[in-house]
This record gives sequence, structure tokens and C-alpha cells, in this order.
Amino acid sequence: MDVFKQMTAFVAAAQRGSLSAAARGEGVTPAMIGRRLDALENRLGVRLMQRTTRQLTLTSEGQVFFEECQRLLTDLANAEAAVSLGVVRASGPVRLSAPAGFGLRHVAPLVAQFMQAHPEVTVNLDLSDRLVDLINENIDCAIRIGELTDSSLVSVRLGEMRRVVVASPAYLVARGVPHRPDELAGHNCLALGPQRGWIFRDPASGEVHTRKVTGSFACNDGAVLHEWALAGRGLAWRSLWEVGRDLSEGRLTTVLDSWQAPPMGIYAVFAQRRYLPLRVRLFIELLRENYGRDSYWDRG
Repeated sequence: MDVFKQMTAFVAAAQRGSLSAAARGEGVTPAMIGRRLDALENRLGVRLMQRTTRQLTLTSEGQVFFEECQRLLTDLANAEAAVSLGVVRASGPVRLSAPAGFGLRHVAPLVAQFMQAHPEVTVNLDLSDRLVDLINENIDCAIRIGELTDSSLVSVRLGEMRRVVVASPAYLVARGVPHRPDELAGHNCLALGPQRGWIFRDPASGEVHTRKVTGSFACNDGAVLHEWALAGRGLAWRSLWEVGRDLSEGRLTTVLDSWQAPPMGIYAVFAQRRYLPLRVRLFIELLRENYGRDSYWDRG
């Protein structure tokens, strides 16, 4: 029991940043919290916190021990909930990050669904196309699309995403259907600026190459290119997550299907040494259940 009290006092102090705040949360005096921390450090033989009258700062050993204590206390809380209630209940805050356009369409609605199923969970969702710093910005989980380059992060593959060349039926009637990428020179291609080209895979050789395209309009906002394609103003190379519903409902049509680029992975990423609380693990599983179904993307 003394060990458990020492651990909970340590976690409370680390989370709240002061002995007095930890004491209020635990319903004891600041002196009691201080004695429990002293006993814990003496038993372990290491300094876990640098304490001043103004703040508490974790040492490197303290940071490691803090994460392990959080994991153990979370496991204990989950086990108690499963036994006493017969179900697993998730609770507490979750900080998420996702690309702006994708997050608006395919993360935020699932957050709402998740919070309805787990009313004791609160969520802070950051929608931004910048690459967030998970550790320094205290992000529990980030959703990313494409190749992952940061080896310090752990990833869970949620599904895959294809990019397709699309046009409205009216445009294809007026301008014809391209059958090979080299035929794009005779079409108005709506490009995402700055020009990076469209990626194709040769169906015969399997080789992947990038083709520069030209047209009367370029824009650095893909949502605008999507709207122009719907309006019949040209061909656009868009992600299936954006145009899936338009395809299923006939507003857009894909071309060059046999030349489609290799699919990109959709990942949940988190810091390597950060333990995932139950609430985060359950949300990742919800994303994987949805993103792993081809029929999900038809809803756009």
C-alpha cells in the first residue's frame, strides 16, 4: 500500500507541477505528498524530481519512471473497471493531430462517434498540414498519410489511400477520355502548385514515374481543384478520401485507372516511449475498423 501511495503521489505531482496541486487532487496535505516522494526516492536510490518552491521538474530518470507509473496505474484502473462494471470504460483527455482537409472529413466525424460511445473522454483535435512535434506539443496520436520518415515514432497502419485522376462526365464528353499519361498533353490539367507532377505506374513494367502536367489553372489548395473538376473545368489528380462520394454518386469519373500510382499508407503515429492509454488505443482501433474497409471511402 505504501508503494502504491508513493507512486500515485509521484504521478500526481508530475502531472500537476506542484506539491500543493497534487495534495489537493489526492485529498492530503502538501507535506504528506513531500514525505511520500522522499520515501520513493530513498527506496529507489535516485532523484526523480528537482523541487523548488515554485516548480517541480522531472529528471531523466524521473521521466522514465513517470511513464512506467502511468502505464501501471492505467492498467490497474482498466482492470478494475472491467471487473466491477463488466465493460471497459475509457476516460480522460486525448490530444490528436491530423491533416486539415483529411481530418475535417475523416477524423472529426469519427471523433464525434467515439465521444458518443465514450462520454467520459475529452478530445482536443488539431487540424493542420504542418508536421507537429508530438513530444513537445504533448500530442497523444497523430494521423499521417504517406511515407513515414521519423524513425523515433511508432506507427500503426490504419489503411491505405489511392490517388486517382478524375473529371466530370461533361468534361470527358467534350474533351475525350485519356488512355495513357502521354495523352494528358491534350487536356486541361488542374495542377496543385507548386508543380510537382502526377505519379503513375506503368501497368506493363510496374515502373513508377512522375509526369509534369499543364493546364490553365494551378492552385495550392486541393479543395479548389476538386471544385473545378466538379464544374467540368479540367482533370484533377485527387485522393480517394476527397472524391470517393463524388465517384459513387456519378459527379466525377476516374480515368487512367490501370496507371494508378501505388497506394499510400494511412498511419497513426505516437512517441516511441509513450504508453498508449486505453482511450487512445480504442480510438486508433475505431479508425482502423473504418479506414480498412474499401466501402468506407465511397462515402467520401
